[in-house]
Formats: sequence, structure tokens, C-alpha cells
Amino acid sequence: MENNWRKRSNLQSFLSRTTPAVPVYTLPKVQMSSRDLYWQPILQSKVEYFNLVNLWDQYSEWSAYGLGVPIILDNCDSVVQYYVPYLSAIQIYTSKSHSLTRWSLLDDSDRELFSDDSESEKLSRSSDAVSDDSFIDQEVSWPTRNLLGQLYLQYIEYGSPYGRIPLIDKVSELAHMYPGLTSLRSVDISPASWMSVAWYPIYHIPSCRNVKDLSACFLTYHTISASFQENSAPEQITENYSSTNVSNVREKKEGSNCISLAPFGLATYKLQGSLWMNPETTDIQRMSFLYSAAYSWLKQLGVEHHDFDFFTTH
Repeated sequence: MENNWRKRSNLQSFLSRTTPAVPVYTLPKVQMSSRDLYWQPILQSKVEYFNLVNLWDQYSEWSAYGLGVPIILDNCDSVVQYYVPYLSAIQIYTSKSHSLTRWSLLDDSDRELFSDDSESEKLSRSSDAVSDDSFIDQEVSWPTRNLLGQLYLQYIEYGSPYGRIPLIDKVSELAHMYPGLTSLRSVDISPASWMSVAWYPIYHIPSCRNVKDLSACFLTYHTISASFQENSAPEQITENYSSTNVSNVREKKEGSNCISLAPFGLATYKLQGSLWMNPETTDIQRMSFLYSAAYSWLKQLGVEHHDFDFFTTH
């Protein structure tokens, strides 16, 4: 019994439960544009993809009721800690043709909504306006910037956790201005596309007193492109994937037609004591690896991620 407990990892339990799994489909390469083809494996006649709307569906119930994560306490008792997911940041790079659909798919009422000065001011704090020249002048370490695609959407949350709306509600809100958020497929977006989810605890069952470690918060980083295989991206991107194992975060679930989008990066807040990281496992090394991967990813894309900076400095 004790040996089994020593092998348990609350960190792994959290990462496993918060990993979305989405249905995967196949598409002949002949149906893809020349730009999108560059993002795909060279030696395969078909590519696998998933629909972004199916990804958001994974967060629908979690956003409404919270996601339960089984936790083993130091006294070997167990609780289920519930978390609510919030969209902390997202960047979607597409081909030029997909980017142009941003405004063309909006009706007149939607255009009026997002042309309103107060609404524009509200969005400006958390979402950068996207133009044809977005990020062109920023100093990033990926020189083949044009191969990353067109920056279709960038959203970074700056608000207090207490004033945020759950992830599925934020996605629905952003989809009014960026219709591709729910219509694009993973093959339509470049390997530079990613998102970060902030997980904040709400309650645990059964209720326990004086367990401060249950107040820990997490940032998970997920790739949202179908293109994570060798030779499907510019050299520096591929090198980065190799060094951070981003190519391994898309795992086909055995016996199903789904792939799981395990986080390639992680940051934590209020993570203290030994509750989350079991010294009998590789938790400490894994935590260090995932944090470094998130830091490297943000640095290479030249992104200042507010939540990541806050978690790091606190």
C-alpha cells in the first residue's frame, strides 16, 4: 500500500485530467493549399487533423461545472479538487486566405459591435489588433517569419482571475470577431499556433481544512496545430520542437479516433510543500522541463504573457 502511494503523482494526475482529447480525421494532401502543405509531413499522402470547435467542446463542461482532479493528501486521504479553466493566451497563425475571412464572415451587427469605441477599448487591454504587418517588426528568433503564417488572432488576458469568464465563454466572445476560432481545422493553422489555459481551484470534495497546497494554480501550454512531425516546419522551429519534445504532445489515444493534446509547457502559482511533487517520481525534473519549455516558447515568439510573468515573479 505504501509503495503504491509513493509512486502516485498528484502533478501527473492534474496533467492527465486537464489534457483535452479531440476526434481526429484524415485529409488527402491534394485538397490542401501550397502554404498549408509546407506545414505537413513530407512523406505522407494524408494528414491528420482536428476541428478547433471540437477542442473547445472539451472545455464546455469543465467551464460550467469545474474539472475534478483526484489528489492524494500527505496522510494518504484523497480528495477531488475542482478547477475552472480560463483562456490565458492564444495565438493562431494561418495562411493569408484564412486571415481574410476574419471580417468577411461578420454581419453588419457584428461589425458595429466591434467598431464601438468602448468595446474596442475593452478589447485593447487583452487582445492586440491584428494587421497584415503584425509582429513583422518584432525581434523574434525565428528568422523565417513568413513561413509561420499570418497572425490571425492574438489574445492575452490581463484581468484579475476574479473578473474573468470561463474559457468556453471567452472563446464564444472572441469568435464573434474571429469566426475562424470555431471554423478552422488544425491543418489550416501553422505550427506556431498555441494556447495557454489558466486553472484556478474552486472547491474540493470532501472539504478539508488547512491544506494550503490545494490552492495551487496552474498554467498549461498546448499546441493547436496538426503539424508536429519532423520536416514539417522551418529548421529553427523543428529544432525547437526537438529540444522541448513538443513533437510528442500529440498522442493518439489507443483504441479510439482521438488525439490528446498534452501540455508542452507549465507554470505554477502557490505550489508549495510536497503535495504535488512526489520525490519518488520524476515530478521535479518534469516540472523544470515543462517550465523551461514554456519560457523558451514565449521567448522565441517574442510574446509577453502576463499570467506567466505573474506566476514566475510570485
